[in-house]
Amino acid sequence: QVQLVESGGGLVQAGGSLRLSCVANARSFGTFNMGWFRQAPGKEREFVATVNWSGTDADYADSVKGRFTCSRDNGKNTMYLEMTSLTREDTGVYYCATGVQQRRPSLDTVWGQGTQVIVSS
Repeated sequence: QVQLVESGGGLVQAGGSLRLSCVANARSFGTFNMGWFRQAPGKEREFVATVNWSGTDADYADSVKGRFTCSRDNGKNTMYLEMTSLTREDTGVYYCATGVQQRRPSLDTVWGQGTQVIVSS
């Protein structure tokens, strides 16, 4: 069973930056797509970004396009989410996930425990 551990969340002022990391314990990490989702208080979990198995292609929600960069280092079993120009609307718990297809989790998706991001004005 794959296990994912996110880190890097915290409190940041609007306009600031954060880098989230997601480490997987799977030897097969380099074989499946990965993604980031987030959930704001009182809202449903939403897609943020995904990166393909090789790290050569990434896709983003319109709300973060141009501000966030999703990447991965298969040698370190780690996926990253570089977030810049943060706004209060980016506040939420960020989850990494395996097996993301077309911006959606699959039946086999494994979730991390989440890392909290709070953007203050």
